[in-house]
Amino acid sequence: MYSQRDPSLRKSGTANVFIKNLDKSIDHKALHDTFSAFGNILSCKISTDGFGQSKGYGFVQFDSEESAQNAIDNLNGMLINDKQVYVGHFLRKQERETTSSKTKFNNVYVKNLSESTTDEDLKTIFGEYGEITSAVVMRDADGKSKCFGFVNFENADDAAKAVEALNGKKFEEKEWYVGKAQKKSEREHELKSRFEQTVKEAADKLKGMNLYVKNLDDSIDDEKLKKLFSEYGKIISCKVMRDPSGVSKGSGFVAFSTPEEASRALAEMNHKLVVSKPLYVALAQKQEERRARLQFIFSMTEM
Repeated sequence: MYSQRDPSLRKSGTANVFIKNLDKSIDHKALHDTFSAFGNILSCKISTDGFGQSKGYGFVQFDSEESAQNAIDNLNGMLINDKQVYVGHFLRKQERETTSSKTKFNNVYVKNLSESTTDEDLKTIFGEYGEITSAVVMRDADGKSKCFGFVNFENADDAAKAVEALNGKKFEEKEWYVGKAQKKSEREHELKSRFEQTVKEAADKLKGMNLYVKNLDDSIDDEKLKKLFSEYGKIISCKVMRDPSGVSKGSGFVAFSTPEEASRALAEMNHKLVVSKPLYVALAQKQEERRARLQFIFSMTEM
C-alpha cells in the first residue's frame, strides 16, 4: 500500500485520521477499502509489531480535511469486524500531551494538611465550590493523618474552581497544595519531565566547566583528585567513578566554577604524570558528559 513519503506532510497531521481498536485481521488493504469511500487517500498504514502482527491501530491520510472529517463523522463508533472502532483526528505527541493536561477532572488531591484536619473539614471547605461525593484524609494504620487527602466533586467545573481558589491558600499556618488527582502514569511522566529539565539545567550550568579525567591510579580517591586540581580554581564537584564493589574505574570528573578555570586545568593537567601514570584530561562530553551531569546533581544534593 502506498504511504506518504513527504515527512513534513505526514507529520503535520493535515487531514490525517487515527483509528484504534481495530480487529487484528484488518490489514492495510482492508483499511484502505473501508476509508476510500470518503475521499482520495494519500497514505494508509496499520501499525505492526516486529513479527508483522497488527497492534490494533492505524492511520489514514486524505488529500483534504473535508474527506477526513467525513470519515470521522461516519465511522467513529461503528462496528468493523464486530469491534467498535475509534476514529478521530491524528494528534502529534505534543498536542496529545497538551490536550491531556486540559482534560477535565472530578477528583482533587490536597496535601500539606494540618494533622488536625478531618474529613468533615475538607467537606466544609471544598463544599463551598460545589456538590461533593466524597472527602477523605489519608491515615496510617494507627489512624494518624498522613497530611494529604482527596476530594471528589460531582461536577468537573466545580473541581476546577476549587483548585483555582484553594491552591496555595493557608489553613492553620499550612499552605495547601491543591490540584488534579493524578494516575500513577501521569505522576511518573511529570517526575520524568522534571528530572530531564533538572539534567538540562545542570548541563547548561556545567558547559565548558566540567573535565573528564582518566588513567587515574587506583590510589586516587575523591579528595586526592580534588587536591590535584584545586590550584586551578574553585571546584564545585569532584568524583572518581567506581564499580558496584567500590573499585576505582580509573576515571572521574572535576567541575570548576568557571570555564576559564577548567581551561587552565585542562592545559596544565593533561598528560601530567600522577603516581607514574600520565593523566588524560578533556572537556566532558556525550556519554561522559551525561554521567557528569548526574554526578553534579547528586553532589549538589549532598552538600
